Amino acid sequence: MRVRPRRAGLTLTRAGCERFPDALAAGDRESRIQPRPRRESERKDTEMGALDGRVAIITGAGRGIGREHALLFAAEGAKVVVNDLGGAMDGSGDDRTPAQQVVDEIKAMGGEAIANADNVADWEAGQRLINAAVEAFGDLHVLVNNAGILRDRVLVNMSEDEWDAVLRVHLKGHFIPTHWAAAYWREQAKAGKEVKASIVNTSSTSGLLGNPGQANYGAAKAGIAAFTVIASQELIRYGVRSNAIAPAARTRLTEATPGLDQVVKAPDDPGRFDVWDPANVSPLVAYLATESCPANGKVFFVQGGKVQLFQPWTLTESIDKDERWTVAELESEMKRLIGDGGAGVAR
Repeated sequence: MRVRPRRAGLTLTRAGCERFPDALAAGDRESRIQPRPRRESERKDTEMGALDGRVAIITGAGRGIGREHALLFAAEGAKVVVNDLGGAMDGSGDDRTPAQQVVDEIKAMGGEAIANADNVADWEAGQRLINAAVEAFGDLHVLVNNAGILRDRVLVNMSEDEWDAVLRVHLKGHFIPTHWAAAYWREQAKAGKEVKASIVNTSSTSGLLGNPGQANYGAAKAGIAAFTVIASQELIRYGVRSNAIAPAARTRLTEATPGLDQVVKAPDDPGRFDVWDPANVSPLVAYLATESCPANGKVFFVQGGKVQLFQPWTLTESIDKDERWTVAELESEMKRLIGDGGAGVAR
């Protein structure tokens, strides 16, 4: 059943992650505290929660959007594994405190949770993470892949380490927990148990639409969207759905970016809806995690009160002939497809 906090809740704003104003899938660090109105789902003690009895792992859940996921999941009745290494935005450092603080908050409001500091980009640690949920709560129903880091740099200045680090934490950090969770669910299905599991991944408009200065991050996030669709096709036979979100919320980096800081700031009027509040993202994730949700292989943009379905890569206009093209012919005919150019103009 739903649980109610025994004290007024606080929320941490997103520790910013990118120049484009959407939210990185990270357990953010160094966030600014502001009062948060109590959620409707936190106001009733006896009402059944949407996630009642579900066991969920949420990576990067020590701060930021991941923290909001964990609190809402617990408020809706889920048992939560709060996974977070507690590192800085660039992946450096190791502070186990944030995950435990979220666990303490969940327990204070009557929920069940454990902290976990396994590295989602490490093969053995990923297996330990899945095992931790099963050992603590007896099962696993939901995996929310949310952890990530940021190392922005324009392409010509980006180092190999900056590329590798971001791809490792985001893309590999989605693959490894998903692999071990899927292996667990496959074994359950083979044993005759009905599985109704859900994976929710975290992509970004930086990957789906592009954003200069984030070749590493955008490539990882685009890969996560493709990974989500493929996982949905492979795992549905075992009763596992796979979806992704591309969230937009207030972040540390957007708050520090000239011009954007005023766009994403919280409204002065506390009664006005804060469209950039990271807590706005979590209800969609919770819905996708419910047992009865039919969505599979979908990617959703979410900001404030808006949820929008992304259209996957789609074949559109074409030119065609019954024999091989020549370069000269393509020079003339390709204008029908690309007009005068593409996304940019060479200088």
